[in-house]
Amino acid sequence: MSNNWKYDRAKDAIDARIKEVQSVTVVDYKRDTSLTSIPTNKAYRMDAVHLYVDILNLRDMLESTQSEGETCHKRTLRFLNLHYRAVHRILAASDAIRVDFHNQRLHAVVAKPYGDDAEGDRVNRAIAIARLISDVLLETGDDDENIPAAAVRIGIDSGRALVVNNGRNGNREPLFLGRPANMAAKIASNGSDIGIYLSNEARKAIGLEELDDEDVPLTEAEIEDCQNAAKLGLSKDSVVSDWRADNKNNPIGAFVFSRATPPLRDLDISVLTPGNSRRMDTVSVYADVDNFTAYVDAHIDDDPEDVVRCLHVIRSELDRVLSSDFSGRRIRFIGDCIHGHVMEGTAYQTYTEDTVSTSALCAGGLRSSFDLALERLGANDVDTDDLGLAIGFEFGPTAITRLGMQGERVRCSTGRAVLDSEAEQKRCSGEQTAIGKAAYDAGPESVRTLFGTSRRKSGLTYDVVLEALTAEGDKVAKAAHAAAYAAKSPAIARAAEEPFRPHSEGR
Repeated sequence: MSNNWKYDRAKDAIDARIKEVQSVTVVDYKRDTSLTSIPTNKAYRMDAVHLYVDILNLRDMLESTQSEGETCHKRTLRFLNLHYRAVHRILAASDAIRVDFHNQRLHAVVAKPYGDDAEGDRVNRAIAIARLISDVLLETGDDDENIPAAAVRIGIDSGRALVVNNGRNGNREPLFLGRPANMAAKIASNGSDIGIYLSNEARKAIGLEELDDEDVPLTEAEIEDCQNAAKLGLSKDSVVSDWRADNKNNPIGAFVFSRATPPLRDLDISVLTPGNSRRMDTVSVYADVDNFTAYVDAHIDDDPEDVVRCLHVIRSELDRVLSSDFSGRRIRFIGDCIHGHVMEGTAYQTYTEDTVSTSALCAGGLRSSFDLALERLGANDVDTDDLGLAIGFEFGPTAITRLGMQGERVRCSTGRAVLDSEAEQKRCSGEQTAIGKAAYDAGPESVRTLFGTSRRKSGLTYDVVLEALTAEGDKVAKAAHAAAYAAKSPAIARAAEEPFRPHSEGR
């Protein structure tokens, strides 16, 4: 069947998700409460310090060879794996919560010591952890494998956030919603200079002067004061020694790639390991809910239940559109953002033009479902304020695997297209969709006509994309267009039931 989006199908799915969160419970976080399996209709309010580590030289690894072949992907994955193992060890030993590790970015939370009067102690502890991470990662490269140390920039903020379930079907982990998580991420990703950077909220908690410009790193003296106050009890040398011993006893092993067989949604990420990784040309898609941090801040005290409802319904529907409507594969939810991949082709090759066309239709489907989700939430008395959806996608070689140690592996998808698709999403407002230059150049003329020379456009719902591509003779869109009218004609219905072979590349 052709990849397509249908209003009735989307509405039924959205209404089913709304029923799942009709009754929502939001409670204050209590000491040592497990966050591993939070029910869909429950959330915790938690006062904590959020720490984001951004590895600044990941792109250098991906561009270490002129062409993006297996060599640079293997180096990059080993680079990430070595550093993830080290950071995982630090967080476990310091009693911090690992929230997410996605490519170059790691999010952790320091919730201890508990209590409103312990905020300064939590900030000091986060700074000590941040400094230990920075120091350890300078030692965890691999000269034999041409793997450099990681250059990191770390952002820290403190405050109240909502903790909800992140993920589905066995890939569950806590997700923190609100200003402190978002601000820490923003500070970490807002520059190219290494160092530890604090928000004014975090600075105030430890008695430092607030700044007009938060892009000022802590001084060595300030960091040392925080380390002395935190008394972390961990040393760089001991962590590195344990890390080296662990790598010797449990070696990472060589990265071995094979292709995934379409449909990509059938890819079982849970069985992937370095020796059983996937690599192929795909489109990487980022869809980020715009203004969600402000939305959380506006509702976290008076009606946080609406935040839980809104997030669950929107993310579930975005996931459904990507995987069910367009046969793509979600890699993970990153806060209020979904990241995944789309591919048309066979077990032996990717059909480039068809992949780009399908991705444009998928982006349209994501926007149409997002708009419909807001409409249905509003009809059920859930405030959605002025939320928007920013979408970016890019085409290129993609490596998909899991990193870390047995029992503690995290899924990873990397490639230049992954970084660039996120960059495309970031240059969009909540009404815009952007296509990367590689996808724009490699895709069909119909897609270039749709997006124009700016490669960015507002209001690209599914119907708008479908009609525009069909008018330009796009074969993927024509197949989807025919499927949309299949019910109106027995002849069209029979044709729509034929296997969809969008392209004849290689034949």
